[in-house]
Amino acid sequence: MNNREMKGREIANHLKIVHKGECYLVPSQSAEKTYTVRMGKQLYCNCPDFAQRGDVIGKCKHILAVEIKFSKQSDEFGNTVLMKTTSITYPQDWEAYDKSQTNEKDMFMRLLNDLGESIVEPIHDGAGRPSLPLRDVVFVSAMKVYTTFSLRRFVSDMRTAKEKGYIMWTPHYSRVARYMKSPELTPILQNLIKVSSLPLSKVETSFAVDSSGFSTSVFSRWFNFKYGRNEQERTWLKANIMIGTKTNVVTAVKLTECNSADTLHFPELVNQTADDFHIEEVLADKGYLSRDNFDLVDSIGGIAYIPFKRNATKKPLGSAVWKKMFHYFMLNQEEFMSHYHKRSNVEATFSMVKRKFGGSVRSKTETAQINEVLLKFLCHNICVVIQEMNELGIEVRF
Repeated sequence: MNNREMKGREIANHLKIVHKGECYLVPSQSAEKTYTVRMGKQLYCNCPDFAQRGDVIGKCKHILAVEIKFSKQSDEFGNTVLMKTTSITYPQDWEAYDKSQTNEKDMFMRLLNDLGESIVEPIHDGAGRPSLPLRDVVFVSAMKVYTTFSLRRFVSDMRTAKEKGYIMWTPHYSRVARYMKSPELTPILQNLIKVSSLPLSKVETSFAVDSSGFSTSVFSRWFNFKYGRNEQERTWLKANIMIGTKTNVVTAVKLTECNSADTLHFPELVNQTADDFHIEEVLADKGYLSRDNFDLVDSIGGIAYIPFKRNATKKPLGSAVWKKMFHYFMLNQEEFMSHYHKRSNVEATFSMVKRKFGGSVRSKTETAQINEVLLKFLCHNICVVIQEMNELGIEVRF
């Protein structure tokens, strides 16, 4: 399967193709427009790729998408007709969903409080009133991110938490921002993300990895000597995550600067997940293609489904797994794609986090920005656990 065939399959599986008369309207993957495809003896598509190279390639990705979406069959007269294929859909468990959504905030506060029980408090030495316990710092910080409120509007939620006994006292709203600047909060949040995924350790065996950015309110500035002017660009944090493809729970997170290569963090994400989960397969895009990554997943008893680039060769160079997967990818495309298609769940996870808790961070300092992004994933995991408590009937004990 070449690159055009892979993109054609992606279009057929994820985009809506409209059959209009003798034509098919196929959406573009990169722009908000559609291309017109005509099937039959004389294939036609008005995309630039087919116009420039149609005589050479024969079929562009849009024509291939139509062929995949509408299977070829012959009628009683021997004419080729296209029959639309139907996709298998899985109904939503609305009873479990309604129960999760209508009780989410109460359950969120309870589970967040339970997670805080594992936090080791530092010893207070010296006179004066002790500072707010670390578990309370985590609680109010996570609730602030969960509600997406401003600091002032969030005060009433802290009063509610105090009334329910989740925190010792209600801190001033400005102190919440100060808490999130604390470097000692970062390793605690990373551990809590890991702990919050453990209730689903018996459910997840298939995992996907990817990265995405969270924008900040900070700009980087430099002088462009080519054009003789000052330039500026909004900075952003890159989150590298591994998720379970069945529930979208996040099992490992690594935050880096925006230009860091994704494949460098693959071993850390896999090893962290392997500590608590049985990994049968890992799904990743071409950015993670390397012999070391194949060997790593194989060493823990799993299979890495990573598509090969056009210029990749079968030479093992010390990796027998590389050669085996190269032949598997080239000779068993349908079977490979039946596994690889689950990789889209990691993109769905980023979408879930950004739609519910925001795709940008409000904090100004680097440490606070890192903690804020980690809190988004912690809140996401707790919400996933709440959903699975009602849908799968699992018991949660942190």
